[in-house]
Amino acid sequence: MADKEESTTSEYPEVTSSAGAWNPQIGDPVDPRAQQRKALEPREPIVVPVKPGGGAMRGLFWLVATIGLVVALVLGARTIGLFPGLKSPFAEQQTDRSGPALLKSVQDLSQFVAAEGNFQVIVDVQKDRKYIPDFLLNERILFVAAGSVEVYVDFASIGQGAVKESEDRRTAEISLPSPQLRPVRIDNDHSYVYSQERGIFNRIGDALSSDPNRMQEVYKLAEQKIGDAAKDAGLQKRAEDNTRKMLQQFLAALGYTSVTVNFPAP
Repeated sequence: MADKEESTTSEYPEVTSSAGAWNPQIGDPVDPRAQQRKALEPREPIVVPVKPGGGAMRGLFWLVATIGLVVALVLGARTIGLFPGLKSPFAEQQTDRSGPALLKSVQDLSQFVAAEGNFQVIVDVQKDRKYIPDFLLNERILFVAAGSVEVYVDFASIGQGAVKESEDRRTAEISLPSPQLRPVRIDNDHSYVYSQERGIFNRIGDALSSDPNRMQEVYKLAEQKIGDAAKDAGLQKRAEDNTRKMLQQFLAALGYTSVTVNFPAP
């Protein structure tokens, strides 16, 4: 009998109960209310170890803050002139992707530029609609244009018999064509838009579509005004006088004592 109990004990080891735990035994009375009260008794809290989180986010925050502080210090030092040789990392860069210039033609010139006039004109162009307020639909540009006009004498157009000289090669008479005005050249370095006014609808239209040729009309009008002013400035008469002096000095160096230069009557 003792051997039987020993084998049973080794097969089913004895279970020891912890303090305060309810372990029913065979033969104990079963009381449902006691079981319910035992279930409602507070138990020891389960402690779950939690690792502190947010380390990566805090590291990223401090990295961004450090970079921002360094940038602010660099810009501030450059603004007050503390480091004049320090270049801004956010400086504007310009990239030129234009192709090389192509030589299309070569033309020999035989023109003598005898005079040049420099002009400045204010172009005031306004486009609006009748019965519509200017704040709704209006476009006005004040453009200060600077340009120049050259006056030349074309020696290539001198025909046969235009030059007459005496037998002793001391006297010469030259007949030349009238001086001509070259096209107006606008000086972009000294031309600028002084003011520009646009209505609400004009601004909306500019936002939806752009017109790269908008200023072309203003430039053409400036060229026209400068060209008209050059015609009335007496540049052709001045070009005749300068051409006459140039030829007289040149032929005098060759031994001519009398040089007459004639231009067509205006």
